[in-house]
Amino acid sequence: MPATRPNPRLAKIHRSYTVEEIAKLYGVHRNTVRAWIGRGLPTIDQRRPVLVLGSHLADYLQSRRTANKRPCRPDEIYCLRCRAPRAPAGGAVRYHPLTPTQGNLVGLCGCCGAGLNRRVSQAKLPLVQGVLSVMLPQAREHIDESALPSLNSDFVQDGTDHAKTPR
Repeated sequence: MPATRPNPRLAKIHRSYTVEEIAKLYGVHRNTVRAWIGRGLPTIDQRRPVLVLGSHLADYLQSRRTANKRPCRPDEIYCLRCRAPRAPAGGAVRYHPLTPTQGNLVGLCGCCGAGLNRRVSQAKLPLVQGVLSVMLPQAREHIDESALPSLNSDFVQDGTDHAKTPR
């Protein structure tokens, strides 16, 4: 299976690679590596076989990886439909805890209406809460805290209260 995001750390920086070796290392086609060379991957010289220094290869792949990053500000969540960081509609999101230390912020995109999800840690939640209106989950009240406790019980049968009747 080809690598969708090649790991720059696979390249040994003190070694030179041919096009075929790079293709095998990253699980891509030779033409993909040639396209990288056409887009700016530096080669050692213009002779055949084409050789690429491992340090140049790692730098090129790392620069491609960072160029595709879209960092979000605290008031933004990345919208997959818009392919850009967007503010949630109305500035309101819900927090769904996943673990004791982190959870998801869920909202709607202000531009296209698509669902937005962002993983956030409990430690960074106050930073987001200052900008967005975050609805935290409310725990359900316990039966003894309720004004109307449940009447479903096995204590009362046939008009007699077995809980109070001595045995």
